[in-house]
Amino acid sequence: MTSTSKHTITIIAIAAVVIILGLTASFVLTEAQGSRGDLEVLGTVPPFELTERSGLSFGSADMRGKINVVDFIFTSCEGPCPVMADNMSSLHKAFAGSSKVQFVSISVDPARDRLSVLQEYARRQGVTDSRWVFLRGEYDTIRWLSESGFKLAADDLPAMHSTKFVLVDDKGQIRGYYSGTEKASVNILKTHIKELVEDMQ
Repeated sequence: MTSTSKHTITIIAIAAVVIILGLTASFVLTEAQGSRGDLEVLGTVPPFELTERSGLSFGSADMRGKINVVDFIFTSCEGPCPVMADNMSSLHKAFAGSSKVQFVSISVDPARDRLSVLQEYARRQGVTDSRWVFLRGEYDTIRWLSESGFKLAADDLPAMHSTKFVLVDDKGQIRGYYSGTEKASVNILKTHIKELVEDMQ
């Protein structure tokens, strides 16, 4: 093989590598952009009003203008709730510097979870601000809100409450459901929260 032929083959090989790298970069960029597009609108949170642990009212209007992560819990739960609380706490800490993100935990056991109980529960989670609210209301209201509002199972409350975290955008639209007990799912949620916060800017 002549030196000219070797030189030509080398140029062709380099060109092929450049083309492959370009196509790969384009694919990665397309996938990243597609990730944002995956956050479809899955529903809208209906109007509601409950009572926060502070005794003040808190409702759907208070969710507008912020990115919200919502879950349904009860303080005496010894099953999935402690894991959910740990994962919610990690998110609360991750976005400690942002006033655009808030966390909403709704009790499915209003008979036991009086305001004083919710206050103590919040203290145990290390919550000292209003970025993570703890809500209670009448049983029938909570069941309706879970089933019809957030589209989550509520067949036999409090025991059979959903373990999902619900992502709600600043317009009150539901944008995603995530396992509140699985770290991998919570990490995806964290990424999606960041994306929605960026979209607000």
